[in-house]
Amino acid sequence: MYLLKDTHYFHRSSRELWTILLGRSAQIEAELDRHWDRLHQGLSYYKPPSASSAGKVKENKAVAQPLKDFGLRISKLLALDEQQSVQILQCYLQEDYRGTRNSLKVAGYYYEERMCLLRCVLLLLTYFQDERHPYRAEYSNCVNKLEKDLVSRYQLQFENLFKAEAPTWETHGNLMTERQVSLWFLQCLREQSLLLEIIFLYYAYFEMSPSDLLSFTKMFKEEGFGLRQTNRHLVDKSMDSLVDRIGYLSSLILVEGMDIDFLHKCALEDCTLQHQFSNAPDVIKEMDQLLLTFGDIPHHGPVLLAWVLLRHTLRPDESLQPDESIHMIGKIGNTALQLGVFKYISTMLKGLGVSGNNCTASTAKMCIYGLLSFVITSFEEESLQCSHLIDAACEVLSAPSLAEVFWEMKPNMGLGMILDSAVGMFPHKIGPLLQLLTALLSNKSTVTKVYNVLDKMSYYTQVYKHKPNDIISKDDETLWRRQTPKLLYPLGSGQTNLWMPQGVLGQVMIGGDQGYVVRWEHSYSSWTLFTCEVEMLLHVVSTADVIAHCARVKPILDLVHKIISTDWTVSDCLLPLTSRIYMLLQRLTSVINPPVDVIASCVNCLSVLAARMPGKVWSSLHHTGFLPFASSPLTSMPQCVSAEGMKAGNYGTLLVQIEQPKGEYAVTIAFLRLITTLVKGQLGSTQNKGLIPCVLLVLKEMLPTYHKWRYNTYGVRERIGKAALMNYFTPSLQSLCIYNATICILSSLVLAKYIYHKHDPALPRLAIQLLKRLATEFLLGEWSCLHVVLELIDSKQQGKYWCPPLLHRAALAFLLALWQDRRDSAISVLRAKERFWENLTTPLFGTLTPPSDTTEPCVLETCAFVMKIIGLEIYYVVRGSLEPSLKDGLQKFSNARRYEYWSQYVKSLVCHVAEMEEEGISSFPETQMLISAWRMLLILSTSHSDVMQLTEDSTKLKLFMDVLDGTKAALTTPMSVSCLRLGSMMATLLLILLKQWRRSPDILSPLSLILESVLQADQQMMERTKAKIFSALISVLQIQGLNGGDISQLPQLLLSVCETVKDEALALIDNTRHMSQTGDAVEDEDSMETDSFRGPQKDQRDGVGVLALHLAKELCRSDEDGEHWVSVMRQIPVLPSVLSAIELSLRSKHNLYFTEAALHLLLTLARTPQGADAVAGAGVIQTICLPLLSVYEVTSNGASQVISFSRKSQDSACWPGVYRLCMSLMESLLKTLRYNFINDALDFVGVHQERILQCLNAVRTVQSLACLDEADHTVGFLLQLSSFCKEWQFHLPKLLRDVQVNLCYLCQTCTYLLHSKKMLHHYLQAKNGDALPPVPLARTQRAPQTPSKEAAGGGEREEAEQKALLAVQCSLLKILSKTLATLQHFTPDCCQILLDQSMDLAEYRTLFVLSFTTPAFDPEVAPSFGTLLATINVALSMLSEMEKKKEPVSLNIASLVSVEEIQALKSLLMFTMENCFYVLISQAVRCLKDPSILPRDKQRLKQELSSELSTLLSSLSRHFRRGSPSSPSSGILPITQSKPPTPGSKASQEGQEPLIQFVQAFVRLVQR
Repeated sequence: MYLLKDTHYFHRSSRELWTILLGRSAQIEAELDRHWDRLHQGLSYYKPPSASSAGKVKENKAVAQPLKDFGLRISKLLALDEQQSVQILQCYLQEDYRGTRNSLKVAGYYYEERMCLLRCVLLLLTYFQDERHPYRAEYSNCVNKLEKDLVSRYQLQFENLFKAEAPTWETHGNLMTERQVSLWFLQCLREQSLLLEIIFLYYAYFEMSPSDLLSFTKMFKEEGFGLRQTNRHLVDKSMDSLVDRIGYLSSLILVEGMDIDFLHKCALEDCTLQHQFSNAPDVIKEMDQLLLTFGDIPHHGPVLLAWVLLRHTLRPDESLQPDESIHMIGKIGNTALQLGVFKYISTMLKGLGVSGNNCTASTAKMCIYGLLSFVITSFEEESLQCSHLIDAACEVLSAPSLAEVFWEMKPNMGLGMILDSAVGMFPHKIGPLLQLLTALLSNKSTVTKVYNVLDKMSYYTQVYKHKPNDIISKDDETLWRRQTPKLLYPLGSGQTNLWMPQGVLGQVMIGGDQGYVVRWEHSYSSWTLFTCEVEMLLHVVSTADVIAHCARVKPILDLVHKIISTDWTVSDCLLPLTSRIYMLLQRLTSVINPPVDVIASCVNCLSVLAARMPGKVWSSLHHTGFLPFASSPLTSMPQCVSAEGMKAGNYGTLLVQIEQPKGEYAVTIAFLRLITTLVKGQLGSTQNKGLIPCVLLVLKEMLPTYHKWRYNTYGVRERIGKAALMNYFTPSLQSLCIYNATICILSSLVLAKYIYHKHDPALPRLAIQLLKRLATEFLLGEWSCLHVVLELIDSKQQGKYWCPPLLHRAALAFLLALWQDRRDSAISVLRAKERFWENLTTPLFGTLTPPSDTTEPCVLETCAFVMKIIGLEIYYVVRGSLEPSLKDGLQKFSNARRYEYWSQYVKSLVCHVAEMEEEGISSFPETQMLISAWRMLLILSTSHSDVMQLTEDSTKLKLFMDVLDGTKAALTTPMSVSCLRLGSMMATLLLILLKQWRRSPDILSPLSLILESVLQADQQMMERTKAKIFSALISVLQIQGLNGGDISQLPQLLLSVCETVKDEALALIDNTRHMSQTGDAVEDEDSMETDSFRGPQKDQRDGVGVLALHLAKELCRSDEDGEHWVSVMRQIPVLPSVLSAIELSLRSKHNLYFTEAALHLLLTLARTPQGADAVAGAGVIQTICLPLLSVYEVTSNGASQVISFSRKSQDSACWPGVYRLCMSLMESLLKTLRYNFINDALDFVGVHQERILQCLNAVRTVQSLACLDEADHTVGFLLQLSSFCKEWQFHLPKLLRDVQVNLCYLCQTCTYLLHSKKMLHHYLQAKNGDALPPVPLARTQRAPQTPSKEAAGGGEREEAEQKALLAVQCSLLKILSKTLATLQHFTPDCCQILLDQSMDLAEYRTLFVLSFTTPAFDPEVAPSFGTLLATINVALSMLSEMEKKKEPVSLNIASLVSVEEIQALKSLLMFTMENCFYVLISQAVRCLKDPSILPRDKQRLKQELSSELSTLLSSLSRHFRRGSPSSPSSGILPITQSKPPTPGSKASQEGQEPLIQFVQAFVRLVQR
């Protein structure tokens, strides 16, 4: 603590202040007076660094120099004022310093300081009006000081946090690692949440002005209610709850700002003018327009619902007509319901109640209580979402204070109406009433009320399909009378039952052909009814009715659980129910598909009962078979620890077969709670022994593996872990714990003293194994044994004693455990030891006996452990930070040709296993372990070749061929399980090396042999291996790029692959139909390693069917002339099978990956004439045309909804991508088949015309790459279709006109966006935040950089944005060029219109209006001749920009793309200009010849075009003098290309350019 020796001033930390405020100290008033300004400033109290502050720190002699230095370093990391950094450091040393050398602990302390500052304000707002709080007056005085501009300050701080850029190591120093950036962003989210929490509590007490509500609404809309975080790329699963919390609080602030409670009061008292919004018509009008744009995220729901109430109640000076106002309110209300507002409210209240301030949660429930009360009072219950409304009401009523308010309310007001409705439908609908009553249970008095309500029921509601025979009724069928008494449950005599006596009257609530709902005036006890319901479930437990009865019994069990948890004294009255739980548990857990939710409710009830009477619960539960048990009596502690003879019981079966596959663990959580309760219940010794199997199941089976289970809900893993660990700390388990501790101590002593390992190594070997387990799971024995383990592996000590192989293996297993579990402290100690890496790698330099000889299995394991440790070290440590001794060892390994040695040895191992297949080998596990470790090293070498010294091509080729030979040996022999496993491992390695090294010798022949063998083997065993071989073949074809003549195996490969495709397609059809009937979902498994059976009918991106389709595509591409694939597809019905699968998949919207791959195959075939004939002849249009409607949303009237585009990468599989592929397929077929496909093409365009038109229009509002990609595909198809204008005009004249208009607008939009880069950049950021990629974060550690690199690093983000902008520009340019090429077909031929005086102008419409204004972004402004001139100008300017060589790197297009891409871009620009000139001239001549156009307008047209085109010609000539690229538009211009000029004749070249000649000729024409 010498750092504080000279300090003389005192600084109160925010944590201390918060602690004082939480206490009951007399200091509170003085502390608030002293520090209220800090609370007023909020987070702005912490200032950014400054030179003046740093100077003051350096000049302050009262601060020790080490403290100054460290403070300045911390200042850069935290971006905090230097003086405040020193203060933070001092407070940390006083309060939190525990001797650690980790300087990053200070950052955590600073983050907590900021949170404590906000918590102080939250605390004041929580209690400043609470009369029960002893310091209310002091809190209230401080809030009065803060009130003035607290919200405006905190709102600004929230916006700054939301928009803050993530720190990097360049701006915050080397301590700002990726982990620190993640922590910074977590802190940023926590602070945002707390600031909103404060604002929400503030407005719970103070009125929000209408203008403030409008301001908050705009802010939250812009920020997407927390979802559009500037740094959302940093959000991981652990932060989702915080992001959700920000959204919840944003929504609540707006609802609270509308003051719904006061609005409801004003409505009831008819004094609505008193509400603050009654005098704000302008704000209401603006809010109307703003909220009409809401509806795309769930957080909007409560805001829209509250606004509907406000607008429904207040209508101040409306400019809208009453009908318009009602329509607008209805639209907003429907949007709220479509968002599932009540379901969202229940989710929100649950989320707010999990963590955070309880006052905030209860205030939120109070806010929602007022909202729901007003909603239910104002609208009919039938118009609302009743089930979700009840869930939301239950969440609200779970607040004890609100439950008390509810009981005092009249039944015909607010939420009381829901309860009254639920009572009216009981017991036909048993769930709603019990849900509400369960939520209302908060204390003993409410238990009594709930019990009495259910004990004295007056109505019994039943539903009848037909009128019973024993009923008489009035003529109008509104009143029924029962003629005979009736048992209400079909139970046996002597069992509990309910009677409905003769003469009971029933009111017919609903009647007619659809059935009757009758409410009988019959008094009964619901508790008797509940007993009957449980008995009924016991009777039907093995029948199909069990699901319906479970749904009725679960609410009963939940109610019982809540009652006995709240008031134990009622348990005797519930004995008829609780006594039946044991039988219910026994029956339900033994059925095939046990209802886990009902079972969990049963176990929860027993946990509460066990807390009061553990002995009785245990004795009853012990006989149900639910709990784990021992098959033989437990007589000794070693027997208990070994778990010999233990059975998992029905619970164990349920865990393995139901909960783990589903990822839901309601029963497990209840089971752990029950076991902990029983263990703590001080049972007798006999009963305690009975619990040992339960405890051992938890300690030995669950604790070591629970973290590997599948989980659907975040946080459940931690809950299970904590609940399981509770079993360690119970008194009844002391003997087990002591026994385990004794073993640990003995093993440590044995290891430390090195007992007789020379003669009998078994004991020290076992000791090391135990220490390995303890060190990795319980942090024990990690330090005391390291030096002993190091001695065991020391190669120089081998002369003093002989270390047996088994002991050597155990020592290395212990070291591997440290690396696998990332025990960094122990690893750092080992790395620093001299000759550690040399000793560790010694086994890899030895020579092993051939596999055919007897090999000690543990030697193979030893070498495997060494390889794994080296691999883990290279993987986790940054390359520049590897220990020099390890680098030397790897260099030595390479120089000694050990890569070749081990590659050959591993190959020989695989071959040996294949040869000994029938006899089998005893050391297979060890062999598999070594092969796995070697595979890991080779995979690692593909990305770390420089570190691992594996760079020679000859060595890589040798290793690759060994892997191929091993794969062939394992997979071309008769298939045993061992061969399959090794073959699968080797195939995985082969595939990775093939893709990473990108070198492929002629391996098609062996791969073909392997494929033939795999296809003939057991398909259940070979499914994954088959997929890997398919992937390898695809990679080889893509790498080699061979044509059909070079592949001798092509015919056989095609035959095998097509057969597989057909089988997979048929299996997929069967499975999809089965799924549609049963409603099952298919999970997407994506594993390279698991060889567990995955049926061929499943759709996965790496599934056999998908890969077979891709391989078939590559083979057909290689066989361009169709020499082989035509005959194969005639022989095997591939196309009919694939098309049937596509049709079914499109209709059901399943099998995305298969559908996409199949379309790629069809697209490849459609590019050749015979392939297109085959695809069209197989009925592709019938397969795709109508079913394709299913992949995008269409309303009931057939109109397509607002167009939406996938946010995935363009290369990712998605249904919009399937639509784009279908569009490309239609384009390709029409391009290849021409008139033979025109009718089908017109059918397609007619069916999908709404989507096509919306897509063309969407480019104006959505500039994401997905949107532009679809527009590109659409215009490409229309370009092909435009060649058949007459056919199109005949069949679909209106659509043709609509397409022409939309294409002209599309031309205008693209031109505007290409012209205005700033506007395009703005739209990309504002509307498509993910279009501009964020700057990649710095690595955790980096090698030292030169100053020039550091300077260049500042422009990374600008360069990334420029590249993203250029990608969008290129897409727009492609769309523009195709659009103009299409429009060329809709305008007269230039030669014909110039030369043919009798041409019928009516055949061609005028596409562009007679105006020369620049193109606008407003859809109301029609495309004009100015649009076309602007297009040419834009193309010219882009060409000129690419010629610039002297501009800065960030502005130069040439610096962002390759030379080939620039050349292609130039050609595209030329193509665009040529088409634009053509359309412009053609349309101009048409106007000049049109008699309907006034001569004045024609003269103006000539003048404008003459002037504009002359200017353009001048610019164009200058460009051509510098040299221009060729255009891909051969034949577009009517002037033929001249012969090339002689070198140096630039003038003649200019004059001979067809484009310039063409335009000059037209200019001369208009100048006459």
